[in-house]
Amino acid sequence: MSPDTSDLATRDAFEDAEAPEGDRSRMSFLEHLDELRRRILYSIYAVAAGCAVSFWFINSLYEYMTAYFARFGGKLIFTGMADAFILEMKVAILAGFLIASPFVFSQLWLFVAPGLYTREKKVVLPFVFFATTLFSTGVWFAHRYAFPSMFQFFASFENEHVSFFPTLKEVASFYFKMALGFGVVFQMPILVFFLARFGIVTWKFMAKQFKYAVLIIFIIAAVVTPSGDPVNQTIFAAPMIVLYIVSIGVAWMFGKKKPKTEAT
Repeated sequence: MSPDTSDLATRDAFEDAEAPEGDRSRMSFLEHLDELRRRILYSIYAVAAGCAVSFWFINSLYEYMTAYFARFGGKLIFTGMADAFILEMKVAILAGFLIASPFVFSQLWLFVAPGLYTREKKVVLPFVFFATTLFSTGVWFAHRYAFPSMFQFFASFENEHVSFFPTLKEVASFYFKMALGFGVVFQMPILVFFLARFGIVTWKFMAKQFKYAVLIIFIIAAVVTPSGDPVNQTIFAAPMIVLYIVSIGVAWMFGKKKPKTEAT
């Protein structure tokens, strides 16, 4: 057999081994940009629709959020004429995004799907479910634990000489940044899913780096929580450690498999 024929046979064998996985879609750079633009527009439309729904309940949402803030800092003040109105808008946008998040994550999946195999494209429903659940859990964690902990820490500097009078604007801004931040952080398993599928990380690598990951997580928690209280640091670090462990499992289940070597 000539060298050319041998190379051709080897290539055909490799392609046959890949065939059960299905072919990945091929798109040009401009097609990717057009696809990204379309998915972003669809997501914006979905969030706008979610905001329209949340506006029906804006009075109840506004009352709930102001009462929630007052539990930690007493009656808040606003010095800008539009501060309270801006708070209503932020509450409506956050609620609208939570309502539209399943559709938004489905658009994200449709954007990256062309780079996956046909078999992998069929897990869109589990992806949307887990991405939505993780984001909502991150927002809930910030609302239930992270924000109260941070607010009480900053309020602890009040004494007989110094009074703490936070404005509605700064409290709301801090809250929404924290809620969105934790919503994004809780997407760690989703990010690892894609990194593992494209062969960028492996579960073995993540498992070997576990002790360093825990150290980095606690350093981040120490920076985010300026108090030296180990309880607050643990509150911030614990969910990230759990997410890292879950991400190792995700990388193990969905990591890119090495092609089987065949004797030639």
